[in-house]
Amino acid sequence: MGTLLYDWGGLNVRLFHVINDVHAAWFDAFMQLGTQVGGQANFPVYLALIAVCGYALAARAREVARSDDVVAWLSVLAVFSVGYVFEGQLIGLLKPWLDFPRPPLALPEGTLHIVGQAEFHHSLPSGHSAFAMLLAASLWPVAMRPARAGLAVFVLWVGVSRISLGAHFPADVLAGFALSLAVVWLLQAIMELIGRGLR
Repeated sequence: MGTLLYDWGGLNVRLFHVINDVHAAWFDAFMQLGTQVGGQANFPVYLALIAVCGYALAARAREVARSDDVVAWLSVLAVFSVGYVFEGQLIGLLKPWLDFPRPPLALPEGTLHIVGQAEFHHSLPSGHSAFAMLLAASLWPVAMRPARAGLAVFVLWVGVSRISLGAHFPADVLAGFALSLAVVWLLQAIMELIGRGLR
């Protein structure tokens, strides 16, 4: 069962090496930046940016009567905030409970490229990948097409960076993505039900 769900018959490790084996000083720096912008510690910054955008739209709505836009941004703010807390609790429970080994522990020494401090335990799911997806999925309903493309690139960048730096396997990254999508879908459904009740 583990081979099918996590190892994918060896594909998980092969995909890891396809990404992790690419090295260059500028590329490593770019991947480190991807991990930094996708870190959960950036939550207050992203929350403030969402709040500022929502406030700007609220001020504009007074003039052009587009209250639906304001409600949509308030929903984004609520989903992102509650999702951050809920997802954080889930990941905090799942990582030690599953206790999957990270690449430096699972793979032979000298066969992978590690940038930064090596970590050895609690690999599944990737917290950085989950946070990046939480941000993107929360913003998706109010994002126009160019912004959606940017959000997709952002999520991919953060996810690939975790593999490139030797911190996670592809399965960990995909698990983080899936977890966040499920959380956001649930919270958006709840917000929709609340909205219907208020209307």
